[in-house]
Amino acid sequence: MPSSQRPWLDRNLSLNERIESLLAAMTLAEKIGQMCQVNGDGTPRDEAVKAGRIGSFLNLPRQEITRLQKIAVEESRLGIPFIVGRDVIHGHRTVFPIPLGQAASFNPEVARLGAEIAAREASAEGVHWTFAPMVDISRDARWGRIAESLGEDPILASRLGVAMVKGFQGNDPSAPGSIAACVKHYVGYGAAEGGRDYNTTLIPESELRNVYLEPFRACSEAGALTFMSAFNDLNGVPTSGNAHTIRNILKTEWGFDGFVVSDWMSVTEMINHGYARDEAEAAERGIAAGVDMEMVSESYLKHAADLLASGKLRQEWIDDAVRRILRVKFIVGLFDQPSPAAASSAISLSEPHLRAARQAAVESCVLLKNEGVLPLNASALRRVAVIGPLADNGADQRGCWVMDALPEDSRTPLAALREALPAGVTIDAVSGVASCRATDTAGIAAAVSAAQAADAVLLFLGEDAILSGEAHSRAFLNLPGAQQQLLEAIAATGKPVVLVIMAGRPLVLAPVLPHASAVLYAWHPGTMGGPAIVDLLLGHAAPSGKLPVSFPAMEGQIPLYYNKRNTGRPPSDESRGLPQGTPLDPVGFCSNYLDGDHLPLFPFGFGLTYTRFAYKNLTLAARDVSTSGAVEASVELHNTGSVTATEIVQLYIRDVSASLTRPVRELKDFQRVTLAGGESQRVTFQLPASALSFYDNQGKRHLEPGEFHLWIGGDSRCEPKVTFTLSVS
Repeated sequence: MPSSQRPWLDRNLSLNERIESLLAAMTLAEKIGQMCQVNGDGTPRDEAVKAGRIGSFLNLPRQEITRLQKIAVEESRLGIPFIVGRDVIHGHRTVFPIPLGQAASFNPEVARLGAEIAAREASAEGVHWTFAPMVDISRDARWGRIAESLGEDPILASRLGVAMVKGFQGNDPSAPGSIAACVKHYVGYGAAEGGRDYNTTLIPESELRNVYLEPFRACSEAGALTFMSAFNDLNGVPTSGNAHTIRNILKTEWGFDGFVVSDWMSVTEMINHGYARDEAEAAERGIAAGVDMEMVSESYLKHAADLLASGKLRQEWIDDAVRRILRVKFIVGLFDQPSPAAASSAISLSEPHLRAARQAAVESCVLLKNEGVLPLNASALRRVAVIGPLADNGADQRGCWVMDALPEDSRTPLAALREALPAGVTIDAVSGVASCRATDTAGIAAAVSAAQAADAVLLFLGEDAILSGEAHSRAFLNLPGAQQQLLEAIAATGKPVVLVIMAGRPLVLAPVLPHASAVLYAWHPGTMGGPAIVDLLLGHAAPSGKLPVSFPAMEGQIPLYYNKRNTGRPPSDESRGLPQGTPLDPVGFCSNYLDGDHLPLFPFGFGLTYTRFAYKNLTLAARDVSTSGAVEASVELHNTGSVTATEIVQLYIRDVSASLTRPVRELKDFQRVTLAGGESQRVTFQLPASALSFYDNQGKRHLEPGEFHLWIGGDSRCEPKVTFTLSVS
């Protein structure tokens, strides 16, 4: 078709005019083609592209992007470019800490800048679209994809998810260096039963809206261009066929005008769920629910036309899906510049990018224990033992969801120590065990010898990257392989052990803590993890990370999360073991375990640093707050030590009595405050009364008068509290 007959290419027209003019020119086959995403697996696709049967590719090499896009634009009837997606989850070549690690920073700017840098590097390779952020609320450390999540709290996940959307898309998604975000997995995926990936989820409507939907709603309001449906079923309906969550809530209630893509083959997997008898019915269910684009499987391509002809699908559903896909393509500038600009080799792994990744890793690490051994005094060191399978492992420190970064891109702790320690300090590097999962203990003796000769012992343990991520759930969360034996053997030397753990999830550390004098949790810290960890070990920076998830004392506590509800017989911190009463006289019968603690080993929001922060004089501006007003709360924060450090000040509330039972605590706000040694500051929060509202099981939002408790402190178990009353204005 001559360009003069293509009004959708006229930039003087409005966006809607361009979309509608193109939609009106399309055949049904071309519309269905826009709803199909194909994996770039090397299969010849030239004819399909020319015929307009492919709306999107994923995982397509740059040279193929350029070649096939030329066919799409110049040889297809309407010249519609395809959109290229790729997993750019926490970095492209410059890898930032895993998302769970970034969440530990409690710093939206870390997430925003990481996404911006990832977009800049990926777009230079022809990528238009990333499948991130993942904002699934994750309360089960067994689930492998907790690594890709932003933790267990909806406020924290919302703020960081929004920051990532803004980082990927920028102020103008069509500008060079920006790519479209895809908010996933919609919805409830993090509640997979048993912590097993892809498993069923049962979530009441109130819990769905108050917890699991909140980060998605925030990202939609922030302008996210696409959403991805999840693998799981939700209350018996697979999320890729769930009209309630997609068509009703996302598209109608929230007014989302981007498009929804399925996860990998999740449309046809509805057959395995038992929700569709065959591919034709799977296509019918997916399109009817509002899944606009099918990833990899081809049920739409094969069956949508026949389903429409038979009356099982509505033309308006097809048109709505295509309209949304075209809208995103126009917004990201594909019609104006379908082929990527020439890539600059100076973009990826540039010094500004590496500096940002290093700072992100510094802020993501969480100090869990310190018996006065950190920071190390480098000038007093003569011999350092660097032990463990993760001390010099550039591959595993990248984390579980890295497509394009190379192991040699990573700067490891061992390499960073060699650069940072003064000349004359001897470093004895011994792995002890060959890998995280290795069970051969033959190398432990050499590690013990190195520890005995050293005046500082640094032990790097944890998980291989492959032990977390999609389809990598674990039933036991101990240190894998022979690492526990290695730790105990090193500790038996009597030398203080500084333990650095790299992992993709919370591990059960109760067997670990007695054998280490200091524990720094580094997650999988990315490309610059080594220098960042060394910055913290040597005191060039003070730890500021806080836990974005509760750390279980044992697997039997899972699922474990701080914002739980109470019971009629709440668990008792004092009463453990067998209760003294009987069914006839139930003294001590409460919601405890007989053989273990109900409390986490480390609570949500916990993290130490190289000083101490004291909280004093928690006050409210008013004890009676109207439903149209705001709660103003403040506290005096004191750095009682001599080291400049950052504290993450956290505000929690509890609705004491409501028409639905409410969590015992809920994070409502947080601030990062940096104070010099001896410095004090009054930290003030303004919390609108609307933030105290909640949804019921009919999806209706309530703001109910009554009594509330409020805490401000350094973690989710902080004390003391103050009380205020919410009154109808």
